[in-house]
Amino acid sequence: MSMWIANSYGKINLGLHVLERLPTGYHRIETGLCFIEWKDRFEVEESESYQLMMSDESISTDSSNLITKAYNTFEKYVGLKNHYRFNVTKNIPAGAGLGGGSSNAALTLKILNKLEGAGLSDSELIDFGRTLGADVPFFIKGKPGIATGLGHDIEPADIQPDAWIVVMYPNFESSTAEVYQNCTPNPDHDFSIKGVLLEEEIDQWQFLLENDLEAPVFAKHELVGNIKDQMLEFGAEAAMMSGSGSTVYGIFEQDFVAINAYESFHKLGFPANLTRPKFEPDNGIYRKD
Repeated sequence: MSMWIANSYGKINLGLHVLERLPTGYHRIETGLCFIEWKDRFEVEESESYQLMMSDESISTDSSNLITKAYNTFEKYVGLKNHYRFNVTKNIPAGAGLGGGSSNAALTLKILNKLEGAGLSDSELIDFGRTLGADVPFFIKGKPGIATGLGHDIEPADIQPDAWIVVMYPNFESSTAEVYQNCTPNPDHDFSIKGVLLEEEIDQWQFLLENDLEAPVFAKHELVGNIKDQMLEFGAEAAMMSGSGSTVYGIFEQDFVAINAYESFHKLGFPANLTRPKFEPDNGIYRKD
């Protein structure tokens, strides 16, 4: 029996503007999305029934898991000739603002599309993915870009930093719903995320980019703000919280400075990741006989 393997990569938000709170309770935003090398590994093979096994046993595998939700969505709207067992090695921290769950959901849809020979386009997969999470369309596209609207509308853009990215997770989750509830939307920022990322050098990002969700997170978790300051002290050109937190990243021009920051966080006992300049994720799904 053949096994299929693939990687599910995380993301960071290069700035995030909360522009408007809608009557539905959702928010209109603008943000830059790029990839990091923090990844989960999928091993998939045919099975008599759907099965999901996670390396982290604290993560539920029931209907609340986004992999299960994606599997059920594909089966409902497309149908399945076969069933599959998913064995997932989790490395991306949950509730970290790195899109791990959305990335997993997107990869599940892409794997089923390939293994079932359904032949669906990315646009068709995105139609399913919108119901699963705001970041799912980004991960289906597999390219960096500017997200607007509810976060579903992705304009591809060459914004993957030509610099090292150090990502550090402070070992606790941040509630996305709570953070958005406590933020103050602002429709009139001085600079657009898109304009800064496409027109300004990285050494200007620290002064021009903003994440509007930092304030409510810093107010509740002082450590997150301290980590941002520590990134800058380590020599980052720019540092910011990713999404609704709690992860913080720093962007470094020099490799030895980035490696020192990465190793320092590890020595302090925090999960961390180091991403190379102009990183491109491997979006392949490979057969392992």
